Amino acid sequence: MASDDASGTAADTAAGTASNAADAARAAGPAAGESVRIDSWIWSVRLAKTRSAGATACRGGHVKVNGERVKAAHAVRVGDEVRVRQAGGHERVVIVKRLIRKRVGAPVAVECYVDNSPPPPPREAVAPVAIRDRGAGRPTKRDRRDMDRLRAAFETGRTATSPPEGRRDKD
Repeated sequence: MASDDASGTAADTAAGTASNAADAARAAGPAAGESVRIDSWIWSVRLAKTRSAGATACRGGHVKVNGERVKAAHAVRVGDEVRVRQAGGHERVVIVKRLIRKRVGAPVAVECYVDNSPPPPPREAVAPVAIRDRGAGRPTKRDRRDMDRLRAAFETGRTATSPPEGRRDKD
């Protein structure tokens, strides 16, 4: 009988958890007609790891609301288009569906916006990063020119010619 009791409470708990998440999102949001700071909102919906990182992105011009660069204190409203340029040059384009002030779980955060972000480019389209041995230090001028030559050859699709061996001023 105790096992029946436990399973009943587990089901009740699961149903209660789903409603608690929705209640938490409603409680975290402002009343009708109010607005939320953009840095706080992009942190709340998990587009930035911290609120201060959201503010830094605003200061750096990486956040646009309806096509305009904005400061961290800019008020965001339902229906606004928010563009956030993230690390690696990837841009997130979202439409605000719901305003929230407090950070919520990822499943609830996704319900607060419509994601219109372009898909990331395929891995083949991204130029490979030159791999250097750990501790090799900064590349010399000659190393840098060799890397530039290889990178240019990769981008144009031709084969790279290897640099001549030995001194360049003598045969």
